[in-house]
Amino acid sequence: LLWPFVSTIILAAVVTGVFSPVYSYFCTKMRASLASLLTCVLIFFIIFVPIVFFVGILSKEAYDVYLMAKGAVLSDNIRNLIEGSLVLEKANLFLSNFDIKFTGEELNKAISEAGRVIGLFLYEQARAITSNVLKFIANSFFMLLIIYYLLIDKQRLHSFILNISPLPDEQDDKLFQKFKDMAGAILIGNGLGGLIQGILGGIVFAVFGLKSPFFWGVIMGLVAFLPIVGIGVIFIPAAIYLFLVGRIASGIFFIIFYVILSGGIEYIFKPKLVGQRVQMHTLLVFLSIIGGVKLFGILGIIYGPLIITAFLTLTDIYKTSYQKLVELTEK
Repeated sequence: LLWPFVSTIILAAVVTGVFSPVYSYFCTKMRASLASLLTCVLIFFIIFVPIVFFVGILSKEAYDVYLMAKGAVLSDNIRNLIEGSLVLEKANLFLSNFDIKFTGEELNKAISEAGRVIGLFLYEQARAITSNVLKFIANSFFMLLIIYYLLIDKQRLHSFILNISPLPDEQDDKLFQKFKDMAGAILIGNGLGGLIQGILGGIVFAVFGLKSPFFWGVIMGLVAFLPIVGIGVIFIPAAIYLFLVGRIASGIFFIIFYVILSGGIEYIFKPKLVGQRVQMHTLLVFLSIIGGVKLFGILGIIYGPLIITAFLTLTDIYKTSYQKLVELTEK
């Protein structure tokens, strides 16, 4: 009966864990029911209102990007630059063995076709993101209702889970704490980090006259969750484009800005905000997010690392408490 709401319940539990300190503070000033209500109002304005704002603008800009990429062609300057390049000369020398030769016109056709394919992909992904967000908004009030009661009854719920769990209480508490730490790292560390990188990246795109800065800012905010790729997947191609059109200084600035912004967030901002509570290999975080997005859509950014956290914590519990016992039993 509850299966259709599992995604909403899990997300509500994650948000509840992150905002529990806020609720605890409010409880020192007012009764629990009012503190929970005030916390839900705060969550609504921090999370849901910005999403509603983003959806409308993102949908329009995503379509503009699709149309722009669909009709993408090389400018004469870029085509002449490529035609006269040593790389193209060597490539044509190699391809001459197969009776193939690239010219500016053929490159123009190839770029147009690539632009159409990439543009369609971006538009479809933006539509998918928008669809998920709209569904998320539709369930927002149901989610806030769950959060309201989770905040009030979290101690009773915690005790209930401890009672029905086959694991000892200290191991259950360890699992709870790991979930809480990872949820905090995702929503607070990665969330704020992605927000900062998306906003600043979008501003830089706008200042330097690149099209659809809001769209690319949102994309940067999302890819910022990926620890290996990050916003470099947007900034580096943008810098290459600026070099090709002759804006050398702008391209250099883009690279320097990317290194400072990405490095500052990853190595200064996040460690200070999250601390050393979450210890997970970078590649594992990357794969968990990619796998999560593939299975669950945009919410896989949250679900993927949480599932891996549960697996690693249970594995650690098994190794420290049960592995030797199992080996002795088998003997």
